[in-house]
Amino acid sequence: MSESIKIETKNGYGTTIAAVINFPEGFDASKTHPAIIVSHPGGGVKEQAAGLYAGKLAEQGFITVAYDASFQGESTGTPRQLENPHIRTEDVSAVVDYLTTLDYVDDDRIGAMGICAGAGYTANAAIDDPRIKAVGTVSLVNIGQMFRNGWTGEVADADAAPVLAMGADARTSDAQGGDNPFPLAPLNEADAPNEELRQAWEYYHTPRCEHPNAPGFMTTRSLSQIIAYDAFHKAEAFFTQPLLVIAGSEAGSKWMSDDLFARVASEDKSFHIVEGANHMELYDGEREVAEAVSKLGPFFADKL
Repeated sequence: MSESIKIETKNGYGTTIAAVINFPEGFDASKTHPAIIVSHPGGGVKEQAAGLYAGKLAEQGFITVAYDASFQGESTGTPRQLENPHIRTEDVSAVVDYLTTLDYVDDDRIGAMGICAGAGYTANAAIDDPRIKAVGTVSLVNIGQMFRNGWTGEVADADAAPVLAMGADARTSDAQGGDNPFPLAPLNEADAPNEELRQAWEYYHTPRCEHPNAPGFMTTRSLSQIIAYDAFHKAEAFFTQPLLVIAGSEAGSKWMSDDLFARVASEDKSFHIVEGANHMELYDGEREVAEAVSKLGPFFADKL
């Protein structure tokens, strides 16, 4: 059972988050239940990977919420497709805010997970918000690291200065009425530099998982916030919650999962590698998702 909901944020941006709340079989509103927030990848929407994981975790006995980020999907806010990482992090806590208003949610049993950039934002939210009691990540991306250092982490920070300048130039252009989209995944198959990122194009732009609310790009002005952003800032001090990291053995992005795992203060942490999987296959691959959920379900059941 699921229903569409609207969440009024109280973070100063005035956005309303569109979400779907899923209930486990045999749900009893007279009792309290654990809940899990599921955050979508950059460029994604709740109807894609986040909704898939949220549905499967509801089958494991949890209340789950998959939502569209502010400025994206069915959520409100302009400019459309803004990917401000600070707001994306706040969105996770806005969903926590909402869950604490529900009598059937146990406030001390709220967990959160995300996929790709949504996993990075979830980690950042956990650092800031101790109401999040357990964290799961799948194909994690720290979006600041990705845009600074490249998909496989081989670019030096200082070499990202031209990308920062692109964001600044776009802000000037926007102020003068311009329109500046920036791809979050290849917009054309020919633009993909490797098979993994070709699958990113395929995921967002073919019947594999395309959705009209997920155009696959962000505003270029978003780079102004992204380049200096670190989703793991102060994780060594404040990330004390139990953590489960899941990544594919063949994922070019795996180094970011490694980095989070090394940096957190938490002593209750585990890392599961899905052998043979790349980054994208953990979005919707039947075998890969089943393996991830087989680890996430027991993890949250134990920690929440």
